[in-house]
Amino acid sequence: MISSPYILPGLAVLLLLSVLASKVSERLGVPALLLFLLVGMLAGSEGPGGIYFDDAAIAKFVGTLALAFILFSGGLDTNWQMIRPVLGPGIALATLGVVLTSIAVGLFAIPVLGFSLQEGLLLGAIMSSTDAAAVFAVMRSRKVSLKGKLKPLLELESGSNDPMAVFLTTTMIGLLNQQDLSWWLIGVRFLVQMAVGATVGLACGWLTTKAFGKLRLEYEGLYPVTGIGIVLLIFGLAESIGGNGFLSVYVAGIVLSNSDFLHKRGLMRFHDGLGWLMQIAMFLVLGLLVFPSHVATVAGSGVLVAAFLMLVGRPAAVFLTLCASRMSLREKSLVAWVGLRGAVPIVLATFPMMAGVRQSDLIFNVVFFVVIASALFQGKTLMPLARLLKLDGPLPDKPKYPLEFDRTEHTRSEMRELVVPAGSAAAGKPISELQLPAGSLILLVNRGKEFLVPRGTTTVQEHDTLLVLAEPEMFDQINTRLQTADL
Repeated sequence: MISSPYILPGLAVLLLLSVLASKVSERLGVPALLLFLLVGMLAGSEGPGGIYFDDAAIAKFVGTLALAFILFSGGLDTNWQMIRPVLGPGIALATLGVVLTSIAVGLFAIPVLGFSLQEGLLLGAIMSSTDAAAVFAVMRSRKVSLKGKLKPLLELESGSNDPMAVFLTTTMIGLLNQQDLSWWLIGVRFLVQMAVGATVGLACGWLTTKAFGKLRLEYEGLYPVTGIGIVLLIFGLAESIGGNGFLSVYVAGIVLSNSDFLHKRGLMRFHDGLGWLMQIAMFLVLGLLVFPSHVATVAGSGVLVAAFLMLVGRPAAVFLTLCASRMSLREKSLVAWVGLRGAVPIVLATFPMMAGVRQSDLIFNVVFFVVIASALFQGKTLMPLARLLKLDGPLPDKPKYPLEFDRTEHTRSEMRELVVPAGSAAAGKPISELQLPAGSLILLVNRGKEFLVPRGTTTVQEHDTLLVLAEPEMFDQINTRLQTADL
């Protein structure tokens, strides 16, 4: 037992080490989750930290709570205009693709691990979801992105496939515990959970935008606190009435991301930081929970399961799910390979431990091994494969503006980025001659990596990004002035 005076310094050291680990992960080109887990394992009972922790109940609670906030933050980062063209394939991969992956891995695990059919399918269900954060962390570290609709497709799939994995896992645990569940009842339960979860997310997301428009809190710091309460309320409400809470918070995040409401920028920034804190906390706890010596004992079977998942299970599920899609063979091949496993399978592996399922310790250790193998091998080979398939592209350099603007109840104005396109008649003209609507103001001009404080005599050039402050209804007129070839 750790003496109480050392608890807070110990937590501080673990947190700071995890932050530094994220920087190291960028240099190594591997997902940060591996280093977060490593920090937790080093602090654990078999590491130099010597912290003994084997409470699966606490790990499950921390993991579930963290996932709720992580999925909400993921929804806040989702642009509806980008994912709408890939909505069909994305939802298909997040549902049918997850089921097919689960079945394939489950059947393979039966002879390899000596599992029963239900135990094998439980293992497959636990490992069926992918992790978008791990994928895009690798791409950011290499300063590259993916062409076409691949990036939004993978974002949508990875952000929305966790609810399906949770449903399959809890269903298989119920079957293993000999609950009287018929296949038609399982189907009805699935439809109810997803329908209720999506409805609660849509309704609560819409109500939240209205609530932030009406709230007049005296202290700015209370708005993020309100955001925390809303996430907990949405998740708890959905779960209490038979819905899927993970789907609810993700859908609510998308609704908020694509709506206009007061204090939006501050809320999104806060939940981005909170999402990172939750990721670190979750991985540290999961790293503490694992005993490396136990994981080492399943290395042989773990390699086989990991290889099957990466080379057969995931590719087969993707190609069957996208067989009617117009995507090219190269694109489907890359999607098939971008199936990195993250924290969700490890969190789900604590569910059978809590339910007293036979072989639960073996399942946990195999899942932990497969997650590490997937992150290492697929993480290191992702971008070389994208380059080989000619599907990689430059990562857009998103500028960090030296000023911010968050709309409050005292103003109707908004701040948006508008680009001066090639061929625009605005190019080469001073700002004073652009004839922008009265009341609008160009705050900054982003040109390459420079920021210019504009004057009336400042000349606008092609591909400049203008940071414009104006009332919402003015932006269409301003954008028209910048797009037209004749002023």
